[in-house]
Amino acid sequence: MIARLSGILLDKDPPNLVIDVNGIGYEVEAPLGVFTDLPENGQPVAILIHHHFSQDNQTLYGFSSKGERELFRKLLKISGIGAKVALNILSGASGEELASYVSMGDVASLTRLPGIGKKTAERIIVELRDKLDGISMATSGGQFAQGAGSTDPATEARSALAALGYKPAEVSRMVSAVAEPGMDAEEIIRKALQTRIKANE
Repeated sequence: MIARLSGILLDKDPPNLVIDVNGIGYEVEAPLGVFTDLPENGQPVAILIHHHFSQDNQTLYGFSSKGERELFRKLLKISGIGAKVALNILSGASGEELASYVSMGDVASLTRLPGIGKKTAERIIVELRDKLDGISMATSGGQFAQGAGSTDPATEARSALAALGYKPAEVSRMVSAVAEPGMDAEEIIRKALQTRIKANE
């Protein structure tokens, strides 16, 4: 079982990234929030892994914290939620947000996440309500290289999207389409990436 990868970041195209480890390229799928903190291609990176086995293949899912990975694993234990849906859930909400929805019994917010209907939302609340204590969503070990922050969330979001390889004109369109007053950089980036992925489906 692979639990962690440490190597050189070769490529990042949400939700996929490729890490070179001693000459072997590992393809990893990750929640959108992970991409906001990744370094530029060609730079060292380390990421926590959930090694998922299915009847047809094996998939590596990457996370920036032990808490986020644990939350992913708990979602997999809920009836009707597979790995793809669990990844979509964590792409639509941070670990902290999901824990908040569960603790407050917020069905409405959960149903706004990709692939989640009312019955599934209710099942998530029931299954996870007593299982989130002690799970920390803080990034463990500083896996990702951190760039200098910006006081302007939109500017910070543009810089992060540019680091992902998007062209300046495209970055401006992506940010302008989703940015609203009061949103932080991470929320802008997540919504911009979600919008782009939906547009390409």
